[in-house]
Amino acid sequence: MALEGSTMGQLDIFSLDGRVVLVSGGGGAIGSAIAEAMAGVGARVAVAGRTLEPCQATAERINAAGSEGLALAGDMTSEADADRVVAETIARFGAVDIVVNAIGGGAGKALHPAEAYPRSDWDWIMELNVRSTVLPTQAAIRAMIERGAGGAVLNLSSVRANLGINAGYSAYVAAKGAISALTRQWATEWARHGIRVNAIMPTFVDTPQVATLLADPAFKAGIVNRIPLARVGETNDLVGPAIFLCSDAASFVTGQILGIDGGLTATQ
Repeated sequence: MALEGSTMGQLDIFSLDGRVVLVSGGGGAIGSAIAEAMAGVGARVAVAGRTLEPCQATAERINAAGSEGLALAGDMTSEADADRVVAETIARFGAVDIVVNAIGGGAGKALHPAEAYPRSDWDWIMELNVRSTVLPTQAAIRAMIERGAGGAVLNLSSVRANLGINAGYSAYVAAKGAISALTRQWATEWARHGIRVNAIMPTFVDTPQVATLLADPAFKAGIVNRIPLARVGETNDLVGPAIFLCSDAASFVTGQILGIDGGLTATQ
């Protein structure tokens, strides 16, 4: 029989009490789920995105639940906006301890044969996925290094970083491959500052961004039939891994890309 209070003591390592989290893309389906979950385990959360209204909605739900949320508008492909969002987070909460990069996607809107992939869509996918990850992270890391208290970064990769698909995804797989590579590189460079960098790597997650694709029964069946757990992902499936990787429970975990895919990559 466990000693009284021992379970609570063990679970304390998953707490984010006293931490400040910046969720870039926190107005989206995945970003908002992670932002609200981190607030639920004690974090104060700045929710940033290109459009203020969805960020405000997330922040309002955080505040209504008794935590502290702050909505910030900014284009994370703009260096000036990324720097400002980090500065405003620090001005409000005093620090940034954790950065979650939840901006990305666009694959289904930019499908072209690899031999004729247009530069305009290629650049757009790279900006949306890679640049939007790099700029807020750089700004936050500079502040973390100056403060000297360590920190954590969580990136959003995809199974497409590891798996090709015969569907015109050249730019998307390149972008997500870059996110995974940057995760390992950043982890290596910033470990000396006590900063950990990891990524989650989901398969299809049921969000409004892919609703049209998943509404096609044949397309959805094709996805589900390749996943051993026989379903697509839900946003809540990402919450536990995100909290783990950003908490003290993962204090010796860095440079890792955690698949959240119902077993998909295990079969490839």
